[in-house]
Amino acid sequence: MSIQEFDTLIDRMKLAYEYAENLGQYADAAKIIYQMNDQLPDDLQLILEDLEDPDIAKSFIIKYNHELKSAIVTYIQRLMSF
Repeated sequence: MSIQEFDTLIDRMKLAYEYAENLGQYADAAKIIYQMNDQLPDDLQLILEDLEDPDIAKSFIIKYNHELKSAIVTYIQRLMSF
């Protein structure tokens, strides 16, 4: 995947994530975190715990949002160096 393709895909996912989070749809926001994580190469993917209880979705997204953003930046930097 090229950097432009990845960037476009992640931007769309970020918008969907922010929309879900702003509406308080934390379970949907958590699903988007899983999808974004799946777009990263294996060595940068986070090991995400299963979200079995939608009531803890807010704490899940708070826990993993920053880590995922960091992994995305690392991958973009990697793509730029090629």
